[in-house]
This record gives sequence, structure tokens and C-alpha cells, in this order.
Amino acid sequence: MPDHILPDWAAPAGVRALSTTRRGGFSSAPWASFNLGEHVGDDPSAVQANRQRLRDALPAEPRWLRQVHGARCVDAALAPQGEPADASFTRQRGVVCAVQTADCLPVLLCDERATVIGAVHAGWRGLAAGVIEAAVTAMDEPGERLMAWMGPAIGPAAFEVGGEVRDAFLAHDPRAAEAFVAVHGGKWLCDIYLLARQRLAALGIRRIAGADFCTASDGEGFFSYRRDGVTGRMASLVWLE
Repeated sequence: MPDHILPDWAAPAGVRALSTTRRGGFSSAPWASFNLGEHVGDDPSAVQANRQRLRDALPAEPRWLRQVHGARCVDAALAPQGEPADASFTRQRGVVCAVQTADCLPVLLCDERATVIGAVHAGWRGLAAGVIEAAVTAMDEPGERLMAWMGPAIGPAAFEVGGEVRDAFLAHDPRAAEAFVAVHGGKWLCDIYLLARQRLAALGIRRIAGADFCTASDGEGFFSYRRDGVTGRMASLVWLE
């Protein structure tokens, strides 16, 4: 089993989830070592060996998406491998929803009765475009029945953005201003965790856990595109037993 994080959330029995780190795999630098991304320049045989190590710990092959920083959510039980989307959901047991990240925010979702789960790739573009809202709509459960775990993403002290990012969120909700701190030259530090928490709360989701990581500042534990440029990808996964 590769090195991984087990979400600390109040998910019911029957919901399983994990998030990988960069440790415990076969890739060499700069993708060392547990890179799961096929599109980042790594040796394909190393990526496949890493994916097989992960697969051995799961009930099925994860339903990998071709993430495009959009807001499309697909049914993981029906979508083919590599479907262009940034979120997936399922009500079918044994189907593994997965998203890959290396600074973007992974959000895992489930309902309190263990009947539906979802996984969301929430970079700032997808988050602003409504990818969390799309996943919750697809799951078709009231927000008060849902819970969320926010996995490893770039932290608020490291995520410097331009004014266009802040403008995109304020156009949706003026309260998003709380997630931005002005720095130098018209730049802002952005708290992507807070932005996601606001979106989840607006959907009626109050049980929100996680959000205590920073991929950019933990080079031993996590890949970070912002920090390294050429780097690997981690995965956050959820399934129904």
C-alpha cells in the first residue's frame, strides 16, 4: 500500500476514502516517487507501476478523468476512462471516484446514508465555474444530508494570484473577499479552502472537514505545480463498499 492519508471526517460505515502523497512509488525525480499522472512527462512504466500499487488497495480501477479545469460532473459508473470532466459521482458500490491534484483542491463528498459519493477537482477556475455545485446537483441529495472532506491543496500563505482571480469570485459572491489578502503589485494571497467552504455552505453542507494541508510548503509529502513546475500528481479517491 502506498503512503496515504485517511480522511478524518464523519463519513458513515460503507464509505471509504483516501488521498495519496508523493511517497512510496517507483518514479524518479522530478516525479519522485508516487506519481499517478500520465500526462506530466514521467516514465509510463513507472506511472503504471504506481497505479497498480494503488489499484491493489482498491475494489476496482479508479475512474480516471481527463481534468480540464471546468465544471462538468459525470457518473463514474457510466463514463469511460479519460472522460473530460472535473468531478464524478456514483451510487454504485465498488466504483471508485478519483481526482488528481498537485495544488488544486480535491473535495470528497458523501451522504449520511452511504448511498452516493462524489469526487471534485477544484482548481480556482473550476471552483469559480461551479464544479462543486455541479457535483452536488448530480448527487441529488439535500445539502444537509451531505458531508465534505477537503484534501491536500496549496495553502493560503502560498497561493498568490492576480486580481482577475479575485474578481471572478467576487462576481459570484461578495463574501469571497474574505478569502483574499492584498500583497504587492496588485497581487493577492488566496485561501482556496475558504472559497470552497463558502460554496459548500451555500449549498447547505455544514459538515466540512480537512483543509489543514499546504502542498506548496510540504515538499516531502506532496507534489506542487506552483512550487516545482515539472512534478507528479496525487490522487484523492472515494467509493462505496
